[in-house]
Amino acid sequence: MSEKKQNFLVIWVLLAVFAALFALSITLWQISYIKLPDNVGTELTGEPLNEVIHRNSPYIQYAYLSPNADFPRKDKIRKITIHHMAGTMSLEKVGKNFANRDREASANYAVDINGKIGCYVEEHNRPWTSSSRENDHQAITIEVANDEKGGQWHVSDASMEALIELCADICRRNNIKEMIFTGNSDGNLTLHSMFSEKTECPGPYLTGKMPEIADRVNRKISEPVR
Repeated sequence: MSEKKQNFLVIWVLLAVFAALFALSITLWQISYIKLPDNVGTELTGEPLNEVIHRNSPYIQYAYLSPNADFPRKDKIRKITIHHMAGTMSLEKVGKNFANRDREASANYAVDINGKIGCYVEEHNRPWTSSSRENDHQAITIEVANDEKGGQWHVSDASMEALIELCADICRRNNIKEMIFTGNSDGNLTLHSMFSEKTECPGPYLTGKMPEIADRVNRKISEPVR
């Protein structure tokens, strides 16, 4: 066989190997994308709901686990990041939105206008919330319902109280000794707007309440557990 034909054959073999490896990588990616943990993509009741409550926060009253997450997260939980819904949605509506894979969005928790708490991504998994992979691998993310659309994007007193209780619970269970709000991403109490210039989330009202939230959460953390 001539040298020219040998070189031609080598090139074709290399191309065939590359194509096979590429096809294998695509197949493995599809398998990992399709294969999800048990109960993901469904509204939970009964024992599955109780198991989620046991693994996460005792304040959970509703759970609809989203497929839009990394299973598991790749970093230790060090932060809490606050978001707002930019509307008044029920926990069920939030669950249906986060179940839509085309939206590519989720959060660990949501708080409705009545102070009820839903879980959508378990704490040991990374939600797709803050426009920052690095932040979301470290943060528990919480969506809070608004009782006013536009303007200050106000939230109800019930939502605020539930948010503070949830944050304190998250800190206790994850050994976060203190919530620190610095006004930028250096603190461990952060906002969606710190990671994206395209949003003002969580709006003026919650943004202005962050120092108070940090203070009240810290007081609860320091209280003896009953």
